[in-house]
Parts: sequence; structure tokens; C-alpha cells
Amino acid sequence: MERTKKYLNSLFLSNNLAVKTQRESLFEAFANDERNIELVNTILENQRTMVTDWKIKNRVEDIKQQQFMIPNGTVGKPYSAVIDLEKNNWNDMVLFEIQGLESVGGITFNKEAFLISGIPEQSGEYKIRINYRLEEEAEDAELHEKLISLIINPNPKSLWKNIPSDTEDEFWKADDTTAFGKLGTKHIVVASKRGRSHANVGSFRDDDFSFCNLESGWSLVVVSDGAGSAKISRHGSKLACEEIIRYFKSALSIEQASILEELIFKNQTSPTDEIKKELNLAIYTLIGKGAKKVHDHLADFATANDYTINDLNSTFIFALFKPFEFGTAVLSFGVGDCPIAVLPKDLSEVKLMNWLDVGEFGGGTRFISTTDIFASPKFASRINFKIVSDFAYLILMTDGIYDPKFVVEANLEKAECWKEFMEDLNGANDQGIKVELNPENKNIEKQLSDWMDFWSPGNHDDRTLAIVF
Repeated sequence: MERTKKYLNSLFLSNNLAVKTQRESLFEAFANDERNIELVNTILENQRTMVTDWKIKNRVEDIKQQQFMIPNGTVGKPYSAVIDLEKNNWNDMVLFEIQGLESVGGITFNKEAFLISGIPEQSGEYKIRINYRLEEEAEDAELHEKLISLIINPNPKSLWKNIPSDTEDEFWKADDTTAFGKLGTKHIVVASKRGRSHANVGSFRDDDFSFCNLESGWSLVVVSDGAGSAKISRHGSKLACEEIIRYFKSALSIEQASILEELIFKNQTSPTDEIKKELNLAIYTLIGKGAKKVHDHLADFATANDYTINDLNSTFIFALFKPFEFGTAVLSFGVGDCPIAVLPKDLSEVKLMNWLDVGEFGGGTRFISTTDIFASPKFASRINFKIVSDFAYLILMTDGIYDPKFVVEANLEKAECWKEFMEDLNGANDQGIKVELNPENKNIEKQLSDWMDFWSPGNHDDRTLAIVF
């Protein structure tokens, strides 16, 4: 009754009907009337209902207007997004459901963990519906809906075309190629793969490589990267690799090699300034003449076929090696931005066999077809010689591998970066592709070729990697 009296008092006052003192008993009887009590209860209940309804409508509108975003996904890549009720101030939501994920395919909603996860199958912008009921509402109340956007980006790889190159072209060569073989006392595996930027327009692989065992017991590996801006650099790299092989088959015959090896032996067992000078001169002459022979061969081809030598621009690296009782002798030459490295079995250090023509130090990329490299005072520094006691890996690569895997030249000097690189080859990568460097591995060429399909944003050049192991 007190509630009824309180309500009636307020009602009468708002209508200028204040209860006078002499009418108190009459008001008391009026407030105790069962009909009036029932009417007041009905009014108060309706008021409560309207207040609750208004609160719910306000809350639903607040949720509807609330900015809420979930991370974008990518087709083929694992996706995970937690709906944090507390963080979004959604603790008053009950019967929380999500609909619309089926249109994406591959991802689902876990109600217990409030987790959207899976591997998206379709790209696009999807409207996902969050269906919910507020805790103040009846169990049979209609569910509310909040729309959120889920953007699934296409897998970048799918945007690249793979148009075959023209096999009728005069200087055509295979888009992808691999090789494996015995090389001296070691083995070698090489893969050379046309870059996505070339495959996307149907152009050619500009990289090239070759290797051989010389009759003298020396082994030779060569890698060349044709400049993308040069008209027939793909042929320039091929000619360069072929010519250096021809040169060393003659210049490092058994007779010629014995002279070099005697100097190497003397320099190791009884070194003198004179011996060292003779050895350096012999190496400089042998390697320097080989590099110049390649340059001249490109120049002759260009002249004979109405091209300029710049049409054949190619970076060029090679390494010769032969084991001795005191270690393995490694000779090398490099022009351009392709590194050569020798690694021990425990990967505790790295011996770089060349410097790169990059940045301020190199003054920009140079090519074996660049005439001024032979007149430069730096030319002798392009030739290197080391005796390696622990020779486990000899690695040559083009910038299509170097750029994404080492990023900057300084990282080539860091043993930890080479350790990461070898771990990557051993399967520590997003694709889990492993290259088993074992001569008995029948799939070694395919494994290396598959590994070289790795994705690296912005790095879509040709890739060539030669590993002597």
C-alpha cells in the first residue's frame, strides 16, 4: 500500500490535487482500494517495461554504432582472431553467435573460446553477423544483429601469372633448371629459377650457371646474372659461363696446374716474400686473364651480331677449388652483386670470397661486360685466394637469393646469418620445405627448386643457388 500511496501522492500533486489534511482518511481508503492498488501496480509495471525497453534499445544502438574491427586475413594462410567481450564492453551479451563465415570457407567460430580461426579459402570483403541477446532480455526475445567486416586478401602468389617464355626465341633457355653431380671430392647441387617478375610477363630467365671437373683435379663453379635492363643479357650470362669453362680447361691443364700447385705448396710449407709474390702474380694472371677472356668473348659476339656489349650486361662470379693435405685451395673472382662464401661444418664462421658492387663502396653494380673494371685499381681485389682447413660448403648465389635472405651486404659477414640461411634450407621456413644435402638424396634437385619458390615481398628476381657440399 505504501507504494500505491506514494505513487498517488505524486500523481495528484502533478495535477494540482494535493491531499488536504482533513481528507487524509478519505485518501487512506482510496489508496487501500484493491482496484486502485491493481491500477497503480499495472502502471508501475508498464513504466518499468518501457524503461527497460528503452535501455535495451539504447544499448543495442550503442553496440550497432560501436566501431569494431577484426584483423584482415589472407587466402591460404592461418587466421586467428579472438572476440574479447570484456575489452569491447560486451559483458552483457548472452547467446553470442557468429554467422556468415561459411561464405569465406575454411574458418569457423569457437563459442567457448570466442575465437575465429582456420585457413581462409576465398578472398573478398565479407559481412559477418554477430547475433546476440542482452542479459536483461527474456530467453525467447528476438536476437539482435551487429554487422562487422572481414576482409580476406588474395594470396599474393595467386596474383602473379606464370606465362611460359617463347621457346622459338633465338636466345631461349629453360625457365627453370637444376643440376646435381660429383665435383672433385665433393658434390654440387644447383637450381636456377626464372623470377616471378619475368614469369608474370612471359620474359626469360636471365641467370645462368655451369660447373665442371678439370683434368688437373681442380673444380670450377660459375654463376652469372644477366641484367634485366639489357636486351639479351640472358645470352650474355650463358656466354660468360661457357667461356670461362673453356678458358680453364686450357689455362689450367695438368702442366699449368702443376706450376700453380707447386707455388701453393711452397707458400704453405716454406713461405717467403718472394714465393708469396710469385703465387699472387700467378693467381692474378690466371684469374685476371680468364675474366678478360670472358669480357672479350662478349665484345666479339656483340660486334659480330650487331649488338652493343651493354646488351649482354651480366654480373659474374666463379670459384675454383682443389683439396690438398694442408687444406682446400679456393680461388675466386667476382664482379656484380652475387656473393661467394665458404662455410665450415659447424657454421661457426664464414669466409667471403668476394666483395659486392653495391652501395657507396661498389659505386653501383658492375658487369663482366663493363670495360672500366679492368682498368680500375680495384680490379686486383676482385681476385681472391684462401686455404680453407674446414671446407664443408661452398655457396654461390645471385641477388635473387641474396636480397631476400641477407637483405644487406653487412649480413654476409655474420656467421649467425649464414647459420640461419642453412637452417632455412634445412626446413626452418614458412613452407617447411627441406633441402637434404646428402649425395644419396634422389630428390635433392627438386627440393632445392621447390625451396627457391619462397615468398618474399618485393623480391621477384631470378634466383640461382649453387651449393658445393
